Amino acid sequence: MTKETFLSQLGSALSGNMDSGKVNENLRYYSEYISGEVQGGKTEEEVLQMLGDPWILARTLIDADNGTDRETVYEAGGTYENQSAGRNRNGDAGGTSYGGKEQESGKWWKKLLLVLFVIMIVLLVFAIISGVIRIFAPFVLPILLVILVIRILKGKRR
Repeated sequence: MTKETFLSQLGSALSGNMDSGKVNENLRYYSEYISGEVQGGKTEEEVLQMLGDPWILARTLIDADNGTDRETVYEAGGTYENQSAGRNRNGDAGGTSYGGKEQESGKWWKKLLLVLFVIMIVLLVFAIISGVIRIFAPFVLPILLVILVIRILKGKRR
Protein backbone atom coordinates (compact mmCIF):
# COMPACT_ATOMS: atom_id res chain seq x y z
CA MET A 1 0.00 0.00 0.00
CA THR A 2 1.21 3.49 -0.77
CA LYS A 3 0.82 6.68 1.21
CA GLU A 4 -1.73 7.98 -1.30
CA THR A 5 -3.81 4.78 -1.09
CA PHE A 6 -3.70 4.86 2.70
CA LEU A 7 -4.78 8.50 2.84
CA SER A 8 -7.49 7.89 0.24
CA GLN A 9 -8.95 4.98 2.22
CA LEU A 10 -8.69 6.96 5.46
CA GLY A 11 -10.45 9.93 3.86
CA SER A 12 -13.20 7.69 2.48
CA ALA A 13 -13.77 6.11 5.87
CA LEU A 14 -13.82 9.45 7.68
CA SER A 15 -16.01 11.40 5.25
CA GLY A 16 -19.66 11.36 6.22
CA ASN A 17 -18.78 10.45 9.82
CA MET A 18 -16.89 13.62 10.70
CA ASP A 19 -17.09 17.21 9.46
CA SER A 20 -14.93 17.97 6.45
CA GLY A 21 -12.59 20.28 8.36
CA LYS A 22 -11.67 17.52 10.78
CA VAL A 23 -11.33 15.02 7.92
CA ASN A 24 -8.87 17.37 6.20
CA GLU A 25 -7.04 17.98 9.48
CA ASN A 26 -6.62 14.23 10.05
CA LEU A 27 -5.51 13.62 6.46
CA ARG A 28 -3.00 16.47 6.69
CA TYR A 29 -1.73 15.16 10.04
CA TYR A 30 -1.22 11.61 8.79
CA SER A 31 0.35 12.82 5.56
CA GLU A 32 2.85 14.89 7.56
CA TYR A 33 3.35 12.05 10.03
CA ILE A 34 4.15 9.53 7.29
CA SER A 35 6.49 12.01 5.57
CA GLY A 36 8.24 12.76 8.86
CA GLU A 37 8.78 9.09 9.65
CA VAL A 38 10.11 8.45 6.13
CA GLN A 39 12.51 11.37 6.55
CA GLY A 40 13.51 9.83 9.87
CA GLY A 41 14.78 6.73 8.09
CA LYS A 42 11.81 4.37 7.97
CA THR A 43 10.37 3.12 4.74
CA GLU A 44 6.88 4.18 3.73
CA GLU A 45 5.76 0.56 3.95
CA GLU A 46 7.04 0.25 7.54
CA VAL A 47 5.22 3.41 8.60
CA LEU A 48 1.97 2.30 6.98
CA GLN A 49 2.29 -1.11 8.58
CA MET A 50 2.76 0.53 11.99
CA LEU A 51 -0.35 2.67 11.48
CA GLY A 52 -2.37 -0.40 10.58
CA ASP A 53 -5.54 -0.62 8.58
CA PRO A 54 -6.88 2.82 7.59
CA TRP A 55 -10.46 1.69 8.26
CA ILE A 56 -9.62 0.73 11.85
CA LEU A 57 -7.72 3.98 12.32
CA ALA A 58 -10.73 5.86 10.94
CA ARG A 59 -13.04 4.09 13.39
CA THR A 60 -10.71 5.12 16.22
CA LEU A 61 -10.67 8.74 15.08
CA ILE A 62 -14.46 8.80 14.66
CA ASP A 63 -14.99 7.29 18.11
CA ALA A 64 -12.62 9.81 19.65
CA ASP A 65 -14.33 12.65 17.79
CA ASN A 66 -17.73 11.51 19.07
CA GLY A 67 -16.51 11.80 22.65
CA THR A 68 -15.88 8.14 23.40
CA ASP A 69 -13.47 7.68 26.29
CA ARG A 70 -9.90 7.52 24.94
CA GLU A 71 -9.10 4.48 27.08
CA THR A 72 -12.00 2.61 25.49
CA VAL A 73 -11.03 3.67 21.99
CA TYR A 74 -7.43 2.54 22.30
CA GLU A 75 -8.29 -0.72 24.07
CA ALA A 76 -10.41 -1.51 21.01
CA GLY A 77 -7.34 -1.56 18.77
CA GLY A 78 -6.70 2.05 17.86
CA THR A 79 -3.17 3.07 17.05
CA TYR A 80 -3.14 6.86 16.98
CA GLU A 81 -1.37 7.57 20.26
CA ASN A 82 0.98 4.59 20.09
CA GLN A 83 2.10 5.43 16.59
CA SER A 84 2.39 9.17 17.09
CA ALA A 85 5.03 8.48 19.76
CA GLY A 86 4.13 11.39 21.96
CA ARG A 87 3.27 13.89 19.24
CA ASN A 88 0.09 15.91 19.43
CA ARG A 89 -2.32 16.65 16.58
CA ASN A 90 -0.09 19.45 15.32
CA GLY A 91 2.88 17.10 15.11
CA ASP A 92 4.67 18.74 18.03
CA ALA A 93 6.26 16.78 20.83
CA GLY A 94 4.52 17.22 24.12
CA GLY A 95 2.15 15.90 26.71
CA THR A 96 -1.10 17.07 25.20
CA SER A 97 -2.92 14.98 22.69
CA TYR A 98 -5.96 14.89 20.47
CA GLY A 99 -6.88 18.48 19.87
CA GLY A 100 -4.56 19.91 22.49
CA LYS A 101 -6.69 18.85 25.47
CA GLU A 102 -5.03 16.79 28.15
CA GLN A 103 -7.11 13.67 28.69
CA GLU A 104 -7.46 12.70 32.34
CA SER A 105 -10.28 10.18 32.05
CA GLY A 106 -9.48 6.69 33.17
CA LYS A 107 -7.14 7.71 36.00
CA TRP A 108 -9.57 6.81 38.81
CA TRP A 109 -9.54 3.09 38.08
CA LYS A 110 -5.75 3.01 38.26
CA LYS A 111 -5.90 4.52 41.74
CA LEU A 112 -8.61 2.05 42.72
CA LEU A 113 -6.46 -0.85 41.51
CA LEU A 114 -3.53 0.46 43.53
CA VAL A 115 -5.64 0.68 46.70
CA LEU A 116 -7.03 -2.82 46.12
CA PHE A 117 -3.50 -4.13 45.55
CA VAL A 118 -2.29 -2.63 48.85
CA ILE A 119 -5.29 -4.13 50.68
CA MET A 120 -4.55 -7.53 49.11
CA ILE A 121 -0.91 -7.33 50.24
CA VAL A 122 -1.95 -6.45 53.81
CA LEU A 123 -4.42 -9.35 53.88
CA LEU A 124 -1.79 -11.71 52.48
CA VAL A 125 0.72 -10.70 55.15
CA PHE A 126 -1.95 -11.11 57.85
CA ALA A 127 -2.86 -14.56 56.49
CA ILE A 128 0.78 -15.68 56.45
CA ILE A 129 1.41 -14.44 60.00
CA SER A 130 -1.76 -16.06 61.33
CA GLY A 131 -0.86 -19.30 59.53
CA VAL A 132 2.59 -19.34 61.10
CA ILE A 133 1.09 -18.68 64.54
CA ARG A 134 -1.46 -21.43 64.00
CA ILE A 135 1.29 -23.90 63.08
CA PHE A 136 3.70 -23.04 65.91
CA ALA A 137 1.23 -22.18 68.70
CA PRO A 138 0.73 -25.81 69.83
CA PHE A 139 4.50 -26.12 70.39
CA VAL A 140 5.55 -22.64 71.45
CA LEU A 141 2.75 -21.86 73.95
CA PRO A 142 3.45 -24.83 76.25
CA ILE A 143 7.17 -24.06 76.18
CA LEU A 144 6.47 -20.40 77.05
CA LEU A 145 4.15 -21.50 79.86
CA VAL A 146 6.82 -23.79 81.31
CA ILE A 147 9.41 -20.99 81.14
CA LEU A 148 6.96 -18.59 82.82
CA VAL A 149 6.19 -21.05 85.63
CA ILE A 150 9.91 -21.69 86.20
CA ARG A 151 10.60 -17.95 86.45
CA ILE A 152 7.72 -17.48 88.86
CA LEU A 153 8.96 -20.33 91.05
CA LYS A 154 12.54 -19.01 90.99
CA GLY A 155 11.25 -15.55 91.88
CA LYS A 156 9.48 -16.87 95.01
CA ARG A 157 12.65 -18.60 96.28
CA ARG A 158 14.64 -15.38 96.45
